[in-house]
Amino acid sequence: MSSDVNIAQFRFLQRLLLLHGHWCYRRISMMICYFFYKNITFGLTLFWFETHSSFSAQPAYNDWYLSTYNVFFTSLPVIALGVFDQDVSARLCLKNPNLYAEGIENILYSWPRILGWMFNGLCSSMIIFFLTTSSLKHHAFRSDGRVVDFSVLAATMYSCVVWTVNCQMALSINYFTWIQHFVIWGSIALWYIFLLIYGTLPPTFSKSAYLVLVEVCAPSPLYWIIIIFVVFSTLLPYFAFRAIQLRFWPMPHDVVQLDRNRGLKVKQIRDANPLPYIRDLALVLFLIQAL
Repeated sequence: MSSDVNIAQFRFLQRLLLLHGHWCYRRISMMICYFFYKNITFGLTLFWFETHSSFSAQPAYNDWYLSTYNVFFTSLPVIALGVFDQDVSARLCLKNPNLYAEGIENILYSWPRILGWMFNGLCSSMIIFFLTTSSLKHHAFRSDGRVVDFSVLAATMYSCVVWTVNCQMALSINYFTWIQHFVIWGSIALWYIFLLIYGTLPPTFSKSAYLVLVEVCAPSPLYWIIIIFVVFSTLLPYFAFRAIQLRFWPMPHDVVQLDRNRGLKVKQIRDANPLPYIRDLALVLFLIQAL
C-alpha cells in the first residue's frame, strides 16, 4: 500500500541519528562490555579458588550466592545504564555531529575495547582473590580467637566482588540521577539484606552462610578494612588507564566532555562529518516511499 509522505518529517532524522543513535550505540556497547567484565570478575574468582584448593571440587561460594549474583546484585545497574546513560547532553550531541561517527567507525564496540574490558575483569578477579586470601590468612576473625574458616572467606570475597563491580559501574557511568544512585548503592545494600535474612535461616538451609554476617563479618573491623582496601586496589588500574587516555588519547566524546567541564565553548569537530550519511539515508527513504 502507498501513502502520502510529508517531506518535512525528514528533519527529524537529524535528532534521531545524531542524538538517539549516538546514545543508543554507546549504551549498548557499554552494556555488552560491562557484562563481560562483571561475569569474568566473578567467574574467575571461582577458578582461582579451585586452583588454590588443588581442584578439590569444593565450591567457593554458597549455592544461593551463585544463583543471585546476576539476578539481584548486578542486574539493575546495567539496566539503568542501558536506559538512562548520556555521555553528553542533547544540545552538545546535536552541536557536534562527529560524535555520531563513533558508531560508524565502531570505536566503542571494537575488539580491542572488548578485550580490554575482559582483561580488566581478569585483573580484577586476581586482585580480589589473592588480596582477600592473603589478608585473611593467619588472622583471628572471631571473638574467641578462631581463625578464618571457609564460610568467612566466601562471604568476604563475594562482598568484594559485589562492591567492585558496582563501583566500577559508578566509575563508568556518565549521567547520574537518583535512579543510578539507587540501583548501584541499593544493589550493594541488597546483598547485605539478603545475607542477613538468609543467614538467620536454619543451618540445614543456609548451610555455610548461617549467621556469618551477624556473628562474624559485621562485628569485625578487619572485614570492612579488607573490603575498602580490595575495592580501591581493584579499581585503581582502570582509574589510571582512563586518566592516561583522557590526557593523551581522548575519544571524540571525551573532548566534548572536557571542554564542557572547563567551561569553554565547545568546538565543532569536522574530522568525520556524518551529515552526508544522513542525507543519503533521507534520499533512500524518500525513494522507497515514492515507489
